[in-house]
Amino acid sequence: MKNAALFRLHLIVFLWGFTAIIGKLITADAQTLVFYRMLFAAAILFVFIRFIQKKSLHVPKKLMYQLVTIGGFMAFHWLCFFYSIKISNVSIALSCLSLSTLFAAILEPIVFKRKIDLPEVIIGVVIVLCISLIFNVEFRYKEGIFYGILAALFGTVFSVFNGKLYGRTSSGNIIFYEIFGGFLIVALFSVLSGQVAEVVDLSGRDLALVVLLAGVFTAFPMLESVNLMKYISPFTLVLTVNLEPVYGIILAFFIFGESEQMSTLFYIASFVMILAIIINGILKSKRTKKKLNSEIQ
Repeated sequence: MKNAALFRLHLIVFLWGFTAIIGKLITADAQTLVFYRMLFAAAILFVFIRFIQKKSLHVPKKLMYQLVTIGGFMAFHWLCFFYSIKISNVSIALSCLSLSTLFAAILEPIVFKRKIDLPEVIIGVVIVLCISLIFNVEFRYKEGIFYGILAALFGTVFSVFNGKLYGRTSSGNIIFYEIFGGFLIVALFSVLSGQVAEVVDLSGRDLALVVLLAGVFTAFPMLESVNLMKYISPFTLVLTVNLEPVYGIILAFFIFGESEQMSTLFYIASFVMILAIIINGILKSKRTKKKLNSEIQ
């Protein structure tokens, strides 16, 4: 059972890694892409939860408003991430997501009211130094790096506050209202910015790719990751998810070729960042086990 769960885990991480590839293949702008991704993903989740699982989507109003707000951070995360891909490339956008480790090291203690973990901050600083190196050697992608960093920040805010609401209702309901809330916020932003016409204009090819992105690469992996928590530890999940940039960068290199070829220093810095994140996960696991053992004794 555990081996089957690990296979499923690597499958969904591979799918998440492919998300950036689909984003680059879609010719529509980032705002249009996110608008339809969240709309179709919410629709798929609604049908699945309501008619296949036959479960209720009812949640208290206060919780629903909180989920919709958190979904806004998810939407901003995706907007910045796909915009970074559009104006630079997949490798730049994915490498910048590594900064989530530093942002989490600072934000988590504030939200959950715990002490700052010094090793996490040190590893975060190492990642910042690597991003600075990438910025210097790939200066032509400076705008893409900026939006990639914003994507990491919004993604961290989403993850941290999402953790605060975990267990308040079913995981399916949490995911549905967050994605639907994100869609509403992107829709509102499109209306207020006068870009409704641009959002509505979507080619048949892009529509097919967005439906694929929403179903196979969004709704399915998110639900599957929740189901896998029954069979694998959170540590294994987090550690494996860190392979997403690896899958994405390798896939982008082979699929898009020259446009994804980066300098040697970029790949060295990216490798160091991913290694730092893995080391952080291992250290965190050891500290958690040590704490549990001391409490048992």
